[in-house]
Amino acid sequence: MKKILLSIMSLVMLTFVSCNNISKYSSEEVVGEITTSDTGVSETTVAETEYISEHKNPLTGLRGYNENAVGKRPVAIMVNNIKDSLPQYGIELADIIYEIPVEGGITRMMAIYADYTNVPDVCSVRSCRYYYPIISYGMDAIYCHWGRDTTIADETLKRLKIDNLDGAGGAYGTLYFRDEVREETFSSEHTGYLKGEAMAEVIEDFGYRTDLLEKNSSPIFKFNSEGNPIAPQGAVCMSANLPFSESYYSTFEYNSVTNTYKKYHSGNPHIDSATGNQIDFTNIFALYTDISLRGVGALVDVELTGGDGYYISNGSAQQIKWHKKSEDDPIRFTDLNGAEISVNAGKSYIGILNKTSYIEID
Repeated sequence: MKKILLSIMSLVMLTFVSCNNISKYSSEEVVGEITTSDTGVSETTVAETEYISEHKNPLTGLRGYNENAVGKRPVAIMVNNIKDSLPQYGIELADIIYEIPVEGGITRMMAIYADYTNVPDVCSVRSCRYYYPIISYGMDAIYCHWGRDTTIADETLKRLKIDNLDGAGGAYGTLYFRDEVREETFSSEHTGYLKGEAMAEVIEDFGYRTDLLEKNSSPIFKFNSEGNPIAPQGAVCMSANLPFSESYYSTFEYNSVTNTYKKYHSGNPHIDSATGNQIDFTNIFALYTDISLRGVGALVDVELTGGDGYYISNGSAQQIKWHKKSEDDPIRFTDLNGAEISVNAGKSYIGILNKTSYIEID
């Protein structure tokens, strides 16, 4: 076993760039890297430090979570991902990001934040497509969006009685605003932002429940021990490409120092303009399903009951199955034998693609 000590300067730079990869409430720092002779896979060692709290974020498994947010509902925010809207801001602090195709070959993201009292400003916020609130509903999240399609999305929100905050409805002017700086250079539809510090008060004003349902009180994943990431049982994966369409694809490049995957949006670094950082993730889930055009218009149907996919982390990719038993259940992940997989502590990206696509693992 060979231990590689990082220089003090490298440590300072790494801590500055990737502190959010560890926890937005933690002072923990990466101090070195160990390579196991058996597998050749690197494992990051972590210094023992004092945390603001010993509570763990239920979406990341990381310590230092706000104790006042324990047992509270997350929020899920629709984020514009069309190229003309880039760069976004507020996405680096998301605990989980979903990316799924919408009409015209483009994608839209849903950023999920476990602590609704510590949501950043998020821009640009866009409209609902019906499969996103079904995913957030399974997590008992409060769903945030700016508008909706007037067919199946509207029907889904009403049928399931989903607690939602709409920038095209009663939450405009209290939670949602136009970014005046972006209005100088962006089209209007790319300037809507959510004011994070107003979230708690607006939720209270709407009278929405803030305590998680008992069925959603457990962490979203079965997490491995923090600071000791485990490589999934599968092929080496230094990069992965998820082709949503010919012009929209997400690529992830592995960094063995931070043990995270840097995200690229259709060939370019995916940047959060509030921090200037390229977003990255500890865990990548690349999932196959049936995606097809609806009978009327260009809207798409996304099958959410389950399918095949990959779990990618710590330099390896494992073939998995994913399942969503009902609309009010979260998505779960198992190995090919049906046993729930364990997931490394950290932020997660979940991309859902048409099963006719080919996910590239290198």
